[in-house]
Amino acid sequence: MNTAKAFQKFLPMFDRVLVERLAAETVTKGGIMLPEKSQGKVLQATVVAVGPGATNKSGEATPVCVKVGEKVLLPEYGGTKVVLDDKDYYLFRDGDILGKYLD
Repeated sequence: MNTAKAFQKFLPMFDRVLVERLAAETVTKGGIMLPEKSQGKVLQATVVAVGPGATNKSGEATPVCVKVGEKVLLPEYGGTKVVLDDKDYYLFRDGDILGKYLD
């Protein structure tokens, strides 16, 4: 499933952001294969879908800070795993995302 189809099957609500984690490094720069336990948790992800934003006290929507396609830095713990067509995605609140990478 490509990320465009993720939009057709799942739309985050409020200030939620659906991300796809980048693949873990399996080989060192020297060419040594890393076992799964040594790979560490991947904290970088690509945004694949965003909700419309949370509503404030006056009823207006506060937009989400990230856009589809941006690369973001995630906290080490948290997020909700969502499986779509046998592919793992993670759902975070907009405020939980630590930052975004600039091109």
